[in-house]
Amino acid sequence: MCTYATVRIPTDGSAKGPGGAWFHVTDATVYFDHPVHAMAEHTLNIDLSDPSRGPSARVAVELTASAARELMAAVQAALDSAPPELTT
Repeated sequence: MCTYATVRIPTDGSAKGPGGAWFHVTDATVYFDHPVHAMAEHTLNIDLSDPSRGPSARVAVELTASAARELMAAVQAALDSAPPELTT
């Protein structure tokens, strides 16, 4: 079953893309649906991109639901462990 549940947000960061080159990312798209490559029925898919640079300025991740939840917890733990003045 397709969920079509897609969340798009502007973002600010960098990603290492095809050919090992770093590029600025301006957009994040997160959705739970069928993966393209991962060996799972459904995955949480995260695309980080800079649409102004064309389709090659994109990094995609497909995670199982349990891996995505573990990643969310790890991100929260890392942010919580940093001094507050560094994360504002």
